[in-house]
Amino acid sequence: MTIEELARRAEAEPEAVLDEHSWLGSAIDEDAAARRFAAWGASTVVDEHAGTPVVARALFEALHERAGLRAAWPIGNAGLLHTYGYLLSTVPTPYGLKRERWLDGALADGFELPADAFVPWAREATLLARVTAAALPALDQPVRTAVGLGGARRLAVVGVAGSSSAVVYGVAGRLITTFPVASVAGVLEEWDADPERLRWNAVADTVG
Repeated sequence: MTIEELARRAEAEPEAVLDEHSWLGSAIDEDAAARRFAAWGASTVVDEHAGTPVVARALFEALHERAGLRAAWPIGNAGLLHTYGYLLSTVPTPYGLKRERWLDGALADGFELPADAFVPWAREATLLARVTAAALPALDQPVRTAVGLGGARRLAVVGVAGSSSAVVYGVAGRLITTFPVASVAGVLEEWDADPERLRWNAVADTVG
């Protein structure tokens, strides 16, 4: 079964899909036990570019229940949604499917890691553990900061000198997202035009 077929099935049978794949359900169990979700802030599943939820409500609720996290649709834990949720998203955005950042190697290249560094089934550590370990330290060296509703925003960029670059974004000391970018200058220009705005689907609320 391809990841696309699995994602389609997860829309109707999310709990079954989580149970059947160790890189999903068992990984979430491990992340919850290690309290890894606490390093991540809150996010809406309504994509700011697509204008629609990129994760179905049944999957949203199944993910948070599995992780033991409180959530109120459409706002949930950014780490849970942007890793495992995005893997199972079937909704295209102007930048493609959300899961591609974990599968196509571009983001890994931005962090100067092997191409399969974020492929969830390729390594023993959970996807969330790998992403958190790579992205969280970058927030200590931001290229932009701002203060606004919900706490301080930090924008970090890694891999500028390489063939790929990656953005890391955090609010109030917690990670929100990371993704590869073709133009760092474009990201910085957008930030500078409105530095206080919450972006990349972040919300001011916190999710436990």
